Amino acid sequence: MNEQGNISINTENILPIIKKWLYSDKDIFIRELVSNSADAISKYRRLVEMGETEGSDEKFEIRIKVDKKNKILSFIDNGIGMTASEVKKYINQIAFSGAEDFIEKYKDKAEAKDDIIGHFGLGFYSAFMVADKVSVDTLSYEKDAEAVLWESDGTSGYSMVSGTRTTRGTTITLHIMQDEKEFLDFYKVREITEKYCGFMPWEIFVEDINKKKEKDEQPEKPINDTSPLWLKKPADVTDEEYEEFYSKTFRDYQKPLFWIHLNMDYPFRLKGILYFPKLKHELESSEGRIKLYYNQVFVADNAKEVIPEFLLLLKGVLDCPDLPLNVSRSFLQNDGYVQKISTHITKKVADKLTKLFKNERDDYNKYWDDINVFVKYGCMRDEKLYDRIKDVLVYKTINDEYKTIQEFTGTDGAAETKEEKKVYYVSDMKQQAQYVEMFKSNGLEAVVLDTMLDSSYISFIESKLDKVKFEGIDSNIAEALAGDGDASGYDELIEYFKKILNDESLKVEAKALRTGEFPAVIMSNEQSKRMRDMTRMFGGMDAGSAFPSDDTLILNTSNQVIKKMAGSIQTDEKAIAVQHIYELALLAAGKLDSRILGEFIKRSGEMLEKSVESTEPDKPVEE
Repeated sequence: MNEQGNISINTENILPIIKKWLYSDKDIFIRELVSNSADAISKYRRLVEMGETEGSDEKFEIRIKVDKKNKILSFIDNGIGMTASEVKKYINQIAFSGAEDFIEKYKDKAEAKDDIIGHFGLGFYSAFMVADKVSVDTLSYEKDAEAVLWESDGTSGYSMVSGTRTTRGTTITLHIMQDEKEFLDFYKVREITEKYCGFMPWEIFVEDINKKKEKDEQPEKPINDTSPLWLKKPADVTDEEYEEFYSKTFRDYQKPLFWIHLNMDYPFRLKGILYFPKLKHELESSEGRIKLYYNQVFVADNAKEVIPEFLLLLKGVLDCPDLPLNVSRSFLQNDGYVQKISTHITKKVADKLTKLFKNERDDYNKYWDDINVFVKYGCMRDEKLYDRIKDVLVYKTINDEYKTIQEFTGTDGAAETKEEKKVYYVSDMKQQAQYVEMFKSNGLEAVVLDTMLDSSYISFIESKLDKVKFEGIDSNIAEALAGDGDASGYDELIEYFKKILNDESLKVEAKALRTGEFPAVIMSNEQSKRMRDMTRMFGGMDAGSAFPSDDTLILNTSNQVIKKMAGSIQTDEKAIAVQHIYELALLAAGKLDSRILGEFIKRSGEMLEKSVESTEPDKPVEE
């Protein structure tokens, strides 16, 4: 048998599928119907501009009427309207796009496709997700046209009779199902409309027709802004307008640090504003919000297909009419075109950061505390971003200065220097306060890298700059603060410390440090510390316990206490001093376990008491 033919699709089979699976969120039907109304108005205005029909002074608008009492939701516009033949073509033939047909018909007219939203012709059928009956009452702009009333219960059947409209436009009436009565709540409908249609090009009014009108009621206001800020030229927008738009759109009343206004028409159309808010210190608690629009119609929050992942820490709006949307207008088709948009956005962000660094360095430094998490994360996630901004990456020092790696190491290009340059860093300014003070008092410098992200960022930077080595301020303290004193002759004291402390994992060494202020310091192994930090980052705070600390206790032979202990005999008091010196070093390193903190405090009190008892007062205290 050899048979060929066309595959047919039965509407009675496909309609239930459309009703149930076309959209992930039911409330999107409001967006789709309002978008259709906006298209109808845009088409009519375009015809007037092209001289295809006579215009009027009529004000274009879209009106949504909520009738909870009668379980009806209506969408009314004064757009182009439809004839009976157009209703048959665009409503009865599923997925036949009126927008596509309009664009094709007038493709030779200049800019004929601008601000036409629809493409797929399926949006109208989203109404059946919440309604058990839908009617379309429409009157075309064409002369001598007759109104048409189309009705259907969502099955394969429909009816068409003469309509009741006497003015150009369309009224779509939804008889809401009992299970979907939430869409008869006026405030709910207004909220959804504001979410999806808050920046559509035509005024939208949401009306509660069951509400009694008051005599002193304020004039009705549209729920949308028909001229969003991102459509204006950057030169025409003031700082105050940018800040006001940010506050209103994101309900964030803390001013943004700065922003980027995107305004591109070739090779693709892209407009928008990206705001740099004051980010929280930790990456995991920093949430941004990039709102994606398609011809002023809201599509999605944080669409990762278009927006580079690291940009999701920011807040902003992007409007790209050239996005390749799929049939539900909710998800993006992942293709090379989308990648070009993402690459352009990354470039604009890099350009902005570079411009700030070169022209407004003081402001750039001030912003760094808030934007460094975003910048570091971006560099690790996007090699192109790193390549563009590698020379403007700065590091805050313990002296509150902001330096690039070249400025910090004193090289023109740290990656090209023949000698390895060490960069000491602080991971916790409070816990490592003693180490910071030792560095400062000895004229040494260190950078502050104290976010959870920094353990990964350090390794990333080292891989890019092979002659730069980062070491924790507590990782090689003996080398950083090495003095000229003699550290020989302390072998016996080292063994005594090991005996008293009785910790096989703890190494003990004697070194002469520049300062004699501290009897001992803890030196941590850099690699072990990084492994613990990485494990905590990906496995939680307790995960790092899987890696031992691998610490070394450095006895400071420049300190008088250590010198005296080296020549003293072994006594109970000396054993207590060993324990106390070790715990002082742990305390300074932020590693004193809370379980032994109480014992440490108690012993400190006892030592103070003995110190006071050994001193005869010059004069007795009078009672």
